[in-house]
This record gives sequence, C-alpha cells and structure tokens, in this order.
Amino acid sequence: MITIEETDNLINVAIFGEFTLADYKEFEEQVIYKSRSESRVNLLLDWRDMLSYTVDVAWEDIKFIRQHGSEFNRIAIITNNQWQAWGAWVSNLFIDANIRVFSDYPGARAWVVA
Repeated sequence: MITIEETDNLINVAIFGEFTLADYKEFEEQVIYKSRSESRVNLLLDWRDMLSYTVDVAWEDIKFIRQHGSEFNRIAIITNNQWQAWGAWVSNLFIDANIRVFSDYPGARAWVVA
C-alpha cells in the first residue's frame, strides 16, 4: 500500500506492507505529472513500514531512474533497514539528485524542503 501527498515541489510517499508494481506505477504517474509543472522535484520516501517489494518493482525502479533520474532535486529516504540504506546509496550513482538517508521523519522533512 502506498500513500502520496503533494505540496509545492515536494512529493511525500509512505509505503506500508508490500510495495507492489501497481503502487510503483501510481508513484511514477505522480512524479511525471509533478515534474511537468515544476523544474525539479523533491521527494520524501518513508520506507519504515515497508515489509517487502516485488521483483517487478525493482526492475521498474531501474527503468524509471534511467528515464527520470534528472528530474529530482533532493531525495530523503526514511528507513532503519541497512539494506534499504545501501540501495539508496547505489541509486545515488544513477540519479542527478542529492540523496540522504534518515531514521526520523522530522529530520528528513526539514532537509528535503530546505
């Protein structure tokens, strides 16, 4: 399950349980729509309650990053999972954005909107 909120040039995404391809497609649509009206988008991803993701999500993420990686300004990821933090670091190699990993929401939000 995914929830998405938009304010100004920020997309705030929280994932609960399993992250499915349908969830990812919803996320993609929001980012593409928002990037057409804003120059570069800030993204706040809350992965603390994400239990797992499907293989097709991982593949879709790779394709999406290759196509739209330059449309982000800052990406804040909230997680306590070391594998997810490592994955965020690897993504930083392919995205023209500033990515940081946080363990708390207030710190992540403050940084991503600064």
